[in-house]
Amino acid sequence: MDKKLLEILVCPLCKGPLEYDRKAAELICKADRLAYPIRDDIPVMLEEEARRLDED
Repeated sequence: MDKKLLEILVCPLCKGPLEYDRKAAELICKADRLAYPIRDDIPVMLEEEARRLDED
């Protein structure tokens, strides 16, 4: 994942910061508890494609 791209990407719902999970190939929004997938080095920033995170 390109570091410069990571710096400018935000959650499409709340516009909050995202954390990059390299191992899972996801961008995580802790505020909305969503994990957006990264496919072929392209972040898929659609709510319907995001995975809901469990309550931890």
